[in-house]
Amino acid sequence: MSSAGNIYNVSSDLSLHGFDVSPEKAIVAFVFAALNHIIILFCNSLLLFTVITNKGLHEPMYILLLNLPINDLIGSMCLFPHIMRELLIMPFSICITQAFFIHVYAVSAVFILTTMIISLVWLSNLTPMAILFILLLRLPHCRSYLTHPYCDNPSLLQLVYADTTINNLYGHLITALCQLLTVGLILYTYLRILIACFRNKSSDMRSKALQTCGTHLVVFVLFECLGLFTIISYRIKYISPHLRKFIVVGAMILPPTMNPVIYGLRTKEIRVKRITFFQQKVFAS
Repeated sequence: MSSAGNIYNVSSDLSLHGFDVSPEKAIVAFVFAALNHIIILFCNSLLLFTVITNKGLHEPMYILLLNLPINDLIGSMCLFPHIMRELLIMPFSICITQAFFIHVYAVSAVFILTTMIISLVWLSNLTPMAILFILLLRLPHCRSYLTHPYCDNPSLLQLVYADTTINNLYGHLITALCQLLTVGLILYTYLRILIACFRNKSSDMRSKALQTCGTHLVVFVLFECLGLFTIISYRIKYISPHLRKFIVVGAMILPPTMNPVIYGLRTKEIRVKRITFFQQKVFAS
């Protein structure tokens, strides 16, 4: 009885050992993480400010762009402050919270890039994610050592001393449904757009449509590839742990960094509004 009881008397604090680096390299990594965090905050906030303050951008397509930087900020805020902590020991409740919002960020990014029905996007994301972590919290954890850069559902399941079959089946189910739904809708939408473009005799309209679609497609493919590599890295046991860590961190860093840059530079209306704003507010003074 005493030994069984000790299984569940595990510290409520988790020790994360994502990267084994020397103190000198840790300083460089801290500076890099801090600068990257500042860039993400600035670029996404600038994109948000541009869309919100310009009435000419209050259209369905730009409402989509309004939600994308919001989601990128959620992902960045739940990752970088943790990475920059000097002591990587955190309460289990904070680890669960970080994992929840990381999964919300990942699924929202795919859904936002797929559909324009924003309220349905957030509802269809938060509900299955809440169920996912309710299933996780019902299980006792017997370990407190995570060899992962941040907390997420697969890494937290490795701490559990119980049968995780239901959790794994549910996780695989929502991942498969999410991918089938989003990729299917994207393929169907682009097929319709291509058909409409070829039928349209206006070269300007065709060029604008293809340019907008190209920007969207670059962002979507980038996120899908990083997400796919992350999922595969969990399933391959013999993959290098350093490569796995590089992939999962890259999946959290690259999209929030690239999204505002790609949309801000490639979307003509936003680029023009931003230049006009700086000319009026900065150079005029």
